[in-house]
Amino acid sequence: MFAVLQTIRKLFTRLVALFAVLWLAACQPVSVSNTGGGGSTTSAAVPVALLVPHGTSSAQEQQLARDLENAARLAVSDLSGVQIDLRVYGTAGQAPQAQQAALNAVADGARIIVGPLHAESANAVAVAVADRNVNVLAFSNNPTIAGGNLFILGQTFQNTANRLAGFATRQGKSRIMAVYSDNLAGRLGRSAIEQAVRNQGATLAGSVGYEFSQNGVIGAIPSIKTAVETNAVDAIFLTSNSAGALPLFSQMLPENGLGPDRLQYIGLSRWDTPPQTLELPGVQGGWFALPDPARASQFVSRFQGAHGNAPHPIASLAYDGIAAIGALVKTGNREALGRASLTQSAGFQGGSGVFRLRPDGSNERGLAVATIRDKQVTVLSPAPQSFSGAGF
Repeated sequence: MFAVLQTIRKLFTRLVALFAVLWLAACQPVSVSNTGGGGSTTSAAVPVALLVPHGTSSAQEQQLARDLENAARLAVSDLSGVQIDLRVYGTAGQAPQAQQAALNAVADGARIIVGPLHAESANAVAVAVADRNVNVLAFSNNPTIAGGNLFILGQTFQNTANRLAGFATRQGKSRIMAVYSDNLAGRLGRSAIEQAVRNQGATLAGSVGYEFSQNGVIGAIPSIKTAVETNAVDAIFLTSNSAGALPLFSQMLPENGLGPDRLQYIGLSRWDTPPQTLELPGVQGGWFALPDPARASQFVSRFQGAHGNAPHPIASLAYDGIAAIGALVKTGNREALGRASLTQSAGFQGGSGVFRLRPDGSNERGLAVATIRDKQVTVLSPAPQSFSGAGF
């Protein structure tokens, strides 16, 4: 086992390095045309501010800033019947600069702000423009900052947990246990899993935390095994990802009699990124959620064709923000960018599928449920195309 564990630890280290550049009206959703051009139904272009981390000292974050801007411009070019005056402001990835950029944008006439990237910056921006009647669509996925004039565009743990817990119960899984890292992300994930399991009428058959380290993972295995046997667990819902504990858990759980032949593994994170994750024996047959594969692939293809590089995984959030704004402005509603319009229940079609903003500032996205078979991703339940069908 020691030799195998050393191999897994080496893979663990490589995955950490790779994952460091990623990130921690009607019944149908409002959509935008891909034709581009078209006459404007508004008397003038609507000024929209885009806050991205241009000027940061991080090369990786600077590339992300470029991808976010390019995705937003792609969305602007796709709009038909409305004109957006996109104005880009650099934040250097820092809250004070983001706050000043927001104030400058509003002084320049911006009616809504898309971005910034980081939760702290987003909070600072929203506070700064709260009394200016300007809403903020931030790229964060942290629900603790959402509310008031601040909406988050990033896929949330709760959204993912709801989709997977619903699918699991329909497959007959009724006693689900949460395994979470004892840090902020892990605790937020645990809370989302617990709420989702209860909302679906299943039994939360225990929650086991672990210190976010290799020794912490190893030390948690006996507690997980005891909980499984004591509580008749039939599914384990893991918060870990490939940059964290997933490689070790996928090896050590089966070694201790808790393999996928006995228990259903469910992942709160995506198990298809980075691609090396698909090679892990222990994740074969596990369930995870991902954005609509067809629409996401289409976005990546169009972005790469226009800019010569594959977009950062969260670049589509900038596309989504602009697509939503354009769709609402096209309605001609005087309050098109107000809270009531932004949170309309039909939602919007974005770069990776249908989504809508919630009154509490969080969001819901149409997600597919997938598994890994023979090191390949297989979709088990397609992403819903609207909010009136299954999957929500």
